[in-house]
Amino acid sequence: MKLGKLPDRTPVKMTIVLAPSLARMLREYADFYVETYASREEVADLIPFMIEAFLESDAAFKKGKKRTPAEPLSSN
Repeated sequence: MKLGKLPDRTPVKMTIVLAPSLARMLREYADFYVETYASREEVADLIPFMIEAFLESDAAFKKGKKRTPAEPLSSN
């Protein structure tokens, strides 16, 4: 079979605490998104894509990731 086994696609829910200034910036970003695309998205729906874009554009992270094999997360 050409298609390999699909990766785990179970969503992982995380809770974070933000500084008020960052929360405000995220709301402003969502407003800018509406101005740009004429489509309202909730901040919580934008955040995963923002983080993914940030990580994919971080050259040092990519370089370090190639050098060091990823360790599995502990289930503590």
